[in-house]
Amino acid sequence: MHRVLIFKLIVELVILASLTANCSAKVFRDAREETASYWNDAAQKTLSETLNLRTNENVAKNVVFFLGDGMGVTTVTTARILKGQRQGKPGEEQSLEFEKFPYVSLVKTYNVDKQVPDSAGTATAYLCGVKTNYEMIGVTAKVIPNNCSSVAGQEVSSILQWAQEAGKDTGFITTTRITHASPSVLYAHSANRNWEVDSKMPENATGCKDIALQLIEDVPGKRIKLIMGGGRGYFTSENETDPITHEKGLRKDGRNLPDEWMQHKKREMRKSEILY
Repeated sequence: MHRVLIFKLIVELVILASLTANCSAKVFRDAREETASYWNDAAQKTLSETLNLRTNENVAKNVVFFLGDGMGVTTVTTARILKGQRQGKPGEEQSLEFEKFPYVSLVKTYNVDKQVPDSAGTATAYLCGVKTNYEMIGVTAKVIPNNCSSVAGQEVSSILQWAQEAGKDTGFITTTRITHASPSVLYAHSANRNWEVDSKMPENATGCKDIALQLIEDVPGKRIKLIMGGGRGYFTSENETDPITHEKGLRKDGRNLPDEWMQHKKREMRKSEILY
């Protein structure tokens, strides 16, 4: 599987390189780049701006965490070049908007047990500050893959839980399922990222909750104020037909988690709503 993925990436990079080369031949270079003073002046300007930067010591009222999946150095470089070429320039001279922030850093989010990581282990790194194994959700690398009993005591908390403990309201929006690897690290702990629903868990994992159930029943999931994303079938019974998609749910336990969530909020006398 990884060999196929790597081959596809190589093909895409070759095509991209070809397109970039062809595009570069049609762009116009800035004549100022042919002089040493242009580069010296640019360096002095950047240095001056950095030296005059004032440290912001205020306490942030809100934190918005944006994640562009796969945002490695090569991806960012490609996006930067494309931005410039769409403006009729070579591209390398451009900067993406976030690169203009006063503070920018690089982080390594690798898995400790594999050379090529996945989004579960990497999400645990950047959301919990702890690197872990391939396909692990919100746990340390001591957890054994697919071993439910090894999870207890190895859970790690996320930035979302820290925010709740600090008295902040929390929420997340995703273009994937809300139980998918990247968003689920915010609230769940699992020895396998694919344990999104009980029907996908092995029979010997009875001591662990599926990821969807953790979102509805456990802290910090049940305290989240806003959740937007897909994957409704992971929260409804296989005996129920979705009124919009007209597909059966995936839960074998017969539970309708959205209904349970609404009932829980009513008991807490909290206004809540589910929109489709």
